[in-house]
Amino acid sequence: MDTSNVGLDVFFVLLGAILVFAMHGGFAFLEVGTVRGKNQVNALVKIIVDFAFSTLAYFLVGYTIAYGVTFFHSAATLSGADAGFGPQGFSLVKFFFLATFAAAVPAIISGGIAERAKFWPQVITASVIVGLIYPFTEGLVWNGNFGLQALLEQTFGAKLHDFAGSIVVHALGGWLALAAVLRLGARNGRYGPNGRPFPPSSIPWLALGTWLLCIGWFGFNVMSAQSVAGVSGLVAINSLMAMVGGIITAALVSRADPGFVHNGALAGLVAVCAGSDLFHPIGALAVGGIAGVIFVKGFTITQEKLKIDDVLGVWPLHGLCGLWGGIAAGIFGLEALGGLGGVSPIVQILGSVLISAYALGAGWVLYFVSSRLVGIRLTDEQQRRGADLSIHSIGSEPEREF
Repeated sequence: MDTSNVGLDVFFVLLGAILVFAMHGGFAFLEVGTVRGKNQVNALVKIIVDFAFSTLAYFLVGYTIAYGVTFFHSAATLSGADAGFGPQGFSLVKFFFLATFAAAVPAIISGGIAERAKFWPQVITASVIVGLIYPFTEGLVWNGNFGLQALLEQTFGAKLHDFAGSIVVHALGGWLALAAVLRLGARNGRYGPNGRPFPPSSIPWLALGTWLLCIGWFGFNVMSAQSVAGVSGLVAINSLMAMVGGIITAALVSRADPGFVHNGALAGLVAVCAGSDLFHPIGALAVGGIAGVIFVKGFTITQEKLKIDDVLGVWPLHGLCGLWGGIAAGIFGLEALGGLGGVSPIVQILGSVLISAYALGAGWVLYFVSSRLVGIRLTDEQQRRGADLSIHSIGSEPEREF
């Protein structure tokens, strides 16, 4: 029976890893549908290469920083023949699962800096983020590193609660992306006397990206339990209701704009991650609904009033909605509002704001250094030609180019 239970947990976490891995295809096609046609190939190549380098950085450095575990042991030890590694390779599938989370951070940033970022400098910064910046926060929140969680519990009676990453993954990625977008500046032709907005190149591709992300998100949230014994249907229904809330409010506020509607689903899912194991389904609906409004209004203000050229709107989607999700866990997670309790509003606000500020500061330093050392922005001529031809020497429809 013990062996059977271990096998079920291995399969459960492996299935979760596969679902979250599939989300990276969603990130890719969401970007493909949003950028102009001359940048579609670049979007596809960025996501898959970023994933490869991010996984390597996490394997060699990041996972050790977060959890104090290295993989420089024999295969027998890694499979569970020695203390410190779970039987039947459980520790290995856990790494796979968490690596897909880590690699989501550069995938988030990719959408913000699309169409004008150099390829290899971006890959390098992605590796630094997953190898150093992200694991610090991950270990702080999910592994209790440096005693911060213990201090919060001792002082306020509760730890920072982030069940599936509204803060650790999404807010971190969104605020890092804001720093990157500000450092790169706007795309040529986006603002100024003759500036104009650039419409999405393909609503169907954008929609496909959203559907892939939504499906994979149930692995992202539900399987964060990391064991069959710990899985809860409450997480699944709360994820569903938050997604529904995001779609409905985004559709209402944007007058059924297709880009906002599809991203509204993602806004709800981003926000529900932190408290998906605590909320009442009606609370999750409210959290997702508020997130849908935050995204629509945040995107409009960012693009038109602040003139920040965040191509996919990743700062309002992941940065602001992730921040809201962390705070919302301390509100709608309370027993008085139908939640399971065990959270502190003060801790959720404090922790969410501090991690977001850390991400913005770390991102500013990283992209400042990168821009000075190697340069991170494509030239005006390269942007005119498009990243596809300028970087990869081939477009999305090669037959039409000859």
